[in-house]
Amino acid sequence: MPVLPAVRAEAGQATAQRDAALIARYLAGERRAFDELVRHYQKPIYHLAFRYLRSEADAKDLTQRTFLKVYGALPRFRAEASFRTWIYRIAINLCLNELRDRRRGEASDRPEAIEQALAPPPDIESLDAQARGAWLRRAIASLPPKQRMVLELRIYDELPFREVAELVGSTENAAKVNFHHAVKRLRALVAEGAA
Repeated sequence: MPVLPAVRAEAGQATAQRDAALIARYLAGERRAFDELVRHYQKPIYHLAFRYLRSEADAKDLTQRTFLKVYGALPRFRAEASFRTWIYRIAINLCLNELRDRRRGEASDRPEAIEQALAPPPDIESLDAQARGAWLRRAIASLPPKQRMVLELRIYDELPFREVAELVGSTENAAKVNFHHAVKRLRALVAEGAA
């Protein structure tokens, strides 16, 4: 089993090297190199945006805005973090801005409506996979923002805690603690539903 982290580390290094080479080619005037970056990151950025925005159209729009922002800022990219970390940070910031703007436009968030939406079903085990998945997505959305972000980046994007920490602006240990608390909270919600 210890081979798996080593394989991921090698894959991460290969990705970082490929990205650096593509960026260098783009900055040297080869416009197709940027297209290759887009092809590689388009799906992961779309999935990240969809998890936050829960709308296919909004996720597509945000993915496009992310690449427009990257295109404009790439000549100033200093490679202090990996390109993957940098593009994810841009996408996350755009998602958080979009969610903040949506909340400003909402008339009311009644606490009782939120509690009812998150209440675990009486017998969660009896639900089909789709209903359980919908309930779990609502439960994840109810987590505090940093816990949610850490959990999603770690589970859905399979990022190592080091990169997760960079993206959320914390230490690696703090990212691990947030992940632990998020998992603990989700387990408690499932246990409440199974009781």
